[in-house]
Amino acid sequence: MKESNRKGCKIMLLGERLKETRQKKGVSQSTVAEHLNISRQSISKWENNSSYPDLDNLVRLSEYYEVTVDDLLKENQGLKKKIEENNEKIKDSQKKLAYIQANGERDEGLVLLMLNLLSCLIAPLGLFITPIILKRNKATNTFYKLVFVAGVISLLVNLFGLYAHLGNLFHWGGPSSVEYIGNQ
Repeated sequence: MKESNRKGCKIMLLGERLKETRQKKGVSQSTVAEHLNISRQSISKWENNSSYPDLDNLVRLSEYYEVTVDDLLKENQGLKKKIEENNEKIKDSQKKLAYIQANGERDEGLVLLMLNLLSCLIAPLGLFITPIILKRNKATNTFYKLVFVAGVISLLVNLFGLYAHLGNLFHWGGPSSVEYIGNQ
């Protein structure tokens, strides 16, 4: 059996490593049991994590499988890497939280994001609102990057809205009339 951590990563137990190593070697439980002068049931219990080999048998197994004892006992390297990455993320989040708590600031990320989206609907007024939103956006906000991207999009939408409004006002790009002079 494999144990799962919260994120669904599989942790390989000793029994599974013993079974995997035996299968890579291409031998049966009976063959290993004969080599160690023990019962096949003992090998089965070790591989099912019902019991564990003593140190002498572990050394003999490593010699028979041609791997180190450390290889049999070591943890999953991929899991170690994920744990280290998660610890880094946790430290970063804790730093942000400590900064926010120390400065008495609130996380305005969601509010700023919603204001950015609303400012798209209120073109050309959004040209004045969006820079204020972007100035208030801080790296400690939850949606810091998303607020920035939404702000840039809001500015572009508002500029286009302003252009369209001015175009209507000054008849830019409207239909042109063509008069034909000739035979009537």
